[in-house]
Amino acid sequence: MISSSTAYLPISRRRFCRQIAGLALLTACSPSHKYLAAPPQHRRRLRDLGIVIGALPTGAGNAITDVAGVKVGHCTLIAGTGALIVGQGPIRTGVTVIMPGDEVVVEHVTAARFVMNGNGEMTGLGAVDQTGLLQTPIFLTDTSNVGRVMNGALTWLLQAYPEIGDTAPVPVPVVAETWAAFLHDAEGRHLEEEHVQAAIAAAKSGPVAEGAVGGGVGMVSFDFKGGIGTASRVLPAALGGYTIGVLVQANFGEREQLTINGVPVGKEITDLMPMVGRKAKSLILIGATDAPMIPAQLQRLCKRMILGMARTGGQSSHGSGDLALFFSTGIKIRAGAAFTDIHIFNDEWLSRAHQAAGEAAEEAILNALCGAETTVGINDNTAFALPLARLPAIMRKYGR
Repeated sequence: MISSSTAYLPISRRRFCRQIAGLALLTACSPSHKYLAAPPQHRRRLRDLGIVIGALPTGAGNAITDVAGVKVGHCTLIAGTGALIVGQGPIRTGVTVIMPGDEVVVEHVTAARFVMNGNGEMTGLGAVDQTGLLQTPIFLTDTSNVGRVMNGALTWLLQAYPEIGDTAPVPVPVVAETWAAFLHDAEGRHLEEEHVQAAIAAAKSGPVAEGAVGGGVGMVSFDFKGGIGTASRVLPAALGGYTIGVLVQANFGEREQLTINGVPVGKEITDLMPMVGRKAKSLILIGATDAPMIPAQLQRLCKRMILGMARTGGQSSHGSGDLALFFSTGIKIRAGAAFTDIHIFNDEWLSRAHQAAGEAAEEAILNALCGAETTVGINDNTAFALPLARLPAIMRKYGR
């Protein structure tokens, strides 16, 4: 007998497989294991310090997940201390996943990319360039684990969508990277398929853990501990009230370049430096919006995210991999559909969206610094946290 409060509905084989896999991986990501889906945060965000970037209002959570349907998950792998033993550790790595929607594999979203400086990798861009669509989740990790994450992503795709390779084409997962070898046993790699799938199982809307989490565990930015950061902006009601969100994996910049709201903070904080010769490089920027935009418009937003990078002091150096990808959940193309009716955001009103993308990218980078805790890695290499308690006095010194 079924009670009135319970409803049993038939589910597809695809959804059944995904639910079973998710339950297993949530168990695998329990705190008793050496990796966590979402480590606790003990830091404050930039706005909590009274520092406001730009003029546009933020979304409810000031995160990429303010864009309806977007979810973020992390799996963080931290183990060992002391001297580097290749293949054993210390390990400071992980994976972050951005889910554009629950069914992006069969309900694609429009997308575009831009490369500011190309010494880096983001897989799957051939399909994005050709179709103007994003067909998989987006994964962020460290350079040496791109192949491992690709394997995990493909395993998830084949389990969740058994028709792939049979009646449906095989989508190429989007996996982006930055280099983590200052803190991490990069040659040992260490990520496994279970870590990738655990990040997917942990993906959720709402607050996003920042700093030394997921793909950002081993990252250093402006000679401080860097990693994952996010922010969002909301367009005026007259422009539809759409949301623009950005998530970054920050691993770039030299100390003297660090600029916060126009203030040369990096020139004021000259201590807490990592080992001599450390040069952090590369920035991954992922943008999302619910505004109905076509790829040409989204590429323009990619370029405006780079302006946000520049306002933090980033120079996009010769050896840097500064890669941007922007997608819109406002236009969805169902796989197999012969036609799709869409309406499109008017180009004449894009300027405010440009502003939103730049502001959100700038704040997301700074939130990565604010969220990251001091991290000790291989050979006791140390990336110190940005000393938040010192920021208010520095800002006041420059009248901010």
